[in-house]
Amino acid sequence: MEVSMRITNKMMTNNVLYNINNNKNSLSKTEQQYSTGKKIQRPSEDPIVAVRALKLRTNLTELNQYYEKNIPDALAWMDLTESSLSNINEILTKIHTYCVNGANDTLTEEDRNSLAVNLNQLKDQIYQEGNTNYAGRYVFSGYKTDSSLVFSENTSKYNYLLTERLSGANLDVIQKSINSFDLSSYNPNAPWDTSFDEKPNYITAHRLRLAYNNLKNLDDGQLKIEIADQDSDGNVILDGDGNRTYTEYSGIIESRLSTDEDAYTPPDGTIYFLADTGELILPEDVYQDFRDKVDIKVSYEKNSFVKNDLKPEHYFDCVQTDLTSDDLVERNFTKQNQEIRYEINFSQSMVVNTQGSDAITHNIGRTIDDIIFAVNSVIAVDKKISEVNKMLASGNITEEQKTTLNQALEVLTAEKILKDEVMQKTFGSALSGIKEQQNIINVAVSDLGSRSVRIQLTESRLSMEQVDFEDLLSKNEDADIVDTIIKMKSQESVYNASLSAAAKIVKNSLLDFL
Repeated sequence: MEVSMRITNKMMTNNVLYNINNNKNSLSKTEQQYSTGKKIQRPSEDPIVAVRALKLRTNLTELNQYYEKNIPDALAWMDLTESSLSNINEILTKIHTYCVNGANDTLTEEDRNSLAVNLNQLKDQIYQEGNTNYAGRYVFSGYKTDSSLVFSENTSKYNYLLTERLSGANLDVIQKSINSFDLSSYNPNAPWDTSFDEKPNYITAHRLRLAYNNLKNLDDGQLKIEIADQDSDGNVILDGDGNRTYTEYSGIIESRLSTDEDAYTPPDGTIYFLADTGELILPEDVYQDFRDKVDIKVSYEKNSFVKNDLKPEHYFDCVQTDLTSDDLVERNFTKQNQEIRYEINFSQSMVVNTQGSDAITHNIGRTIDDIIFAVNSVIAVDKKISEVNKMLASGNITEEQKTTLNQALEVLTAEKILKDEVMQKTFGSALSGIKEQQNIINVAVSDLGSRSVRIQLTESRLSMEQVDFEDLLSKNEDADIVDTIIKMKSQESVYNASLSAAAKIVKNSLLDFL
């Protein structure tokens, strides 16, 4: 026997209202999807979609940071660096052309004057390129992006104790003309007292050229030479901690000026320190001892810098003393690799900077200084010859004076021939130095270019990943408008049907059955 449950009007009314409300909620949800274009409005509606959306949005935000900000910033930095290095290379090419002409051709006095001015300007321009900055950050200064690579003006505010690392490979042979005739030794009132015993001569000398000139001499500063210990096979000796051991040079070191007659002819066992030109002149025995050394530390002091001098803290271990401070504040700098890295992809970083010490070296300027010195030496002799010719051309000279002046002219002409030869050889030796600098620049540009290509490849990949992530995000979050419209129309029909059914049921009352 079946027992049927009694259905009351209230129960039917409640069911009708419940169904109408459900249909209305479904229609409202579909309408929100249609109006917002999103599948869900609250995480509780579909936690899986919500969690996936958070992950995709986080990944897309990081990807956009790499693709739209980091990579363009890195490429702009590297493009500016490459442009600066390319400019330096072009300048070096011009200098190389001057050296070729100077080594092969006989230069006129006008050519020499023009050459000295042009070379000096080109040297300044090279080091000005070292101060290239990107958005206020100097690109060649490593971590010290707020510090320029070169001094922007003449300064004597700081004293530096530098430690420069050299080796036997840095030793070179230079040519010098000595016994220059001093025109001031000619006395027109006693021409016969003029001495011509010391004839101009041509010598070769061994030197270690330091990074700077105009250094403190031994009376005002210090100079220390330390040599890394090596065994009989030439291998560097290390201590228990794996560090090199050094022995201080115990020979004689004396100060000289480059203008001294004996400046480039030191006796055995004695090193001449030419503070004005920043050179260590070695006799033959010291040269033979130093030539096989792989690590020579030279410590010296300098406290006056001119515009476009490279700042020591970017190149050497050094101690900087602020001379403007009453308590002489000291700062220690240690030369180290300073790579600036940009995050360009998930767990991928790239070095964007090129350090000045790896591209813009002191040797560029020092080589040009050698050329200018040789050119100016010839110019100085030319001036002496012109003065002697003027004195000879005047009619108010005695026979004794004329004889002495002719002797002086003969000596000066011989001196000029020697200094012309020295100048041409200086140009010739500078050719290899300039080529070596160009090779350093080319290596730096190639390294920069290879890194730039890698970043561009990453940029291309990120561009495709950006599209993929945006597509995944859209599929996860966005509602299908066509399906949504169909569903909304269907639910609208259901909702209207429920309203229609409710109208028919609710309108019946007890009176309808009486």
